[in-house]
Amino acid sequence: MADKLSKKQRSYCMSRVKNKNTDLESLVRSELRRRNLKFKTNYKNIPGSPDIAFPSRKTAVFIDGDFWHGYRFPEWASKLSPFWREKIFLNRKRDAKNFRKIRKMGWISIRLWQHDLENDFTKSFNRILQVVRPGFKHRKIS
Repeated sequence: MADKLSKKQRSYCMSRVKNKNTDLESLVRSELRRRNLKFKTNYKNIPGSPDIAFPSRKTAVFIDGDFWHGYRFPEWASKLSPFWREKIFLNRKRDAKNFRKIRKMGWISIRLWQHDLENDFTKSFNRILQVVRPGFKHRKIS
């Protein structure tokens, strides 16, 4: 991948990017705790190390940033440098591979996009509850 930065500079920059315990992850976890739901964070026992996992329900939750995971990537990929186009393309490819593996293991994967959580947290959060709480009825989160 061609880049304007040296390999060492790029490595340093990428190491500064927060990829665990983001504000959105903290918000979702806080709401799960408020509802007394038991979960694991950054669960390493399945591909992709989901941000939140419910092993007893075989449910993995990924809270994905729109840029890093390429939400609607084909629409804006041409605006990026070759380095970033390749980086995000590979991220999307890895995500798809991990989701397939998880499904084959009998797990359910829930992907919550950054923009969805920011625009309608309740609706996004309720997607988790529909899977981990049988008989769940939609309610507004206060």
